[in-house]
Amino acid sequence: MKAQTLIGILFTLLSCRRISAGELAAKYGCSERTIFRYVDELTCAGIPIDVSRGSGGGIYISDAYKLPRGLLTREEAARTREAMLAMNEQLRDPALTAAIRKFEAQYRTERVGPSSFGNILVDSGSWGDEHRFSDKLALIDRAIAEAEELAIDYVDREGDRSHRRIRPHLLVLKQNVWYVYAWCLMRKEFRLFKLGRIRTIRRTGETFRRTPVSREDIPLSFWPAEGKTVFARFAIAPEALPYVQDWLGVESIVTADGVHTAEAALPDDESLIGKILSAGAGLKVLSPASLKERVANEVRRLAAQYEA
Repeated sequence: MKAQTLIGILFTLLSCRRISAGELAAKYGCSERTIFRYVDELTCAGIPIDVSRGSGGGIYISDAYKLPRGLLTREEAARTREAMLAMNEQLRDPALTAAIRKFEAQYRTERVGPSSFGNILVDSGSWGDEHRFSDKLALIDRAIAEAEELAIDYVDREGDRSHRRIRPHLLVLKQNVWYVYAWCLMRKEFRLFKLGRIRTIRRTGETFRRTPVSREDIPLSFWPAEGKTVFARFAIAPEALPYVQDWLGVESIVTADGVHTAEAALPDDESLIGKILSAGAGLKVLSPASLKERVANEVRRLAAQYEA
């Protein structure tokens, strides 16, 4: 992880040449003190990085500096290019585009696949999105870099809509779903906001002082409070298999004598019953009995709604 951060800092400096320690700390989820320690390590490695203090200062690298040609192997350079292209498909960021061009010129990377964007394509937007999702993602990314508050209209799981002011610190991609980890001025706490639930978003022009965050601070498991989980076992019909593979992962599914079953510890929240019913009749709860009863009750409630 440290090596990845060091390389990330170097590529960030190559793309923008000058950046503040606070911006790098927010980008890589560490403290400014850690950033300065990484900068010292890069300097000791012979990379001409300078630090200027005070107003208008920052961390910067000489415009004449180029990556040593032998730093990456041909395969490593090709993979790095693919990762940068895949991320830029989401962010469409001019600075990242410039960094890709410089990287390609430095390493003379060649296209190894049939497409212009390499072998990896990441698109988390909805069908018919027309890049609106990418625009939203890019706006949040810029706000994080500039420590700018955002005003959003947000729809929660219950469908309730609220207007919020947030201080974005980090973008999180989890199971192909984008979140922004931000301080919510309304709730007075850090929260994860799903980008797909943000209806409108605008920049406010108001800046804030970042709070150092670490990976441990962010609820990446997305589990609710302790005691709110359930260990469930399912029977899966062939038509529901793709859905369950996407939801629980292929490693959770066992196939014996042509019969598919799955076991998983799941967050026992308001969305669980809906996820089970989304698979239709192809997914059956085998245990626990309490979960079977809850699903059956919801099915009866739905049936009564349509029979009325």
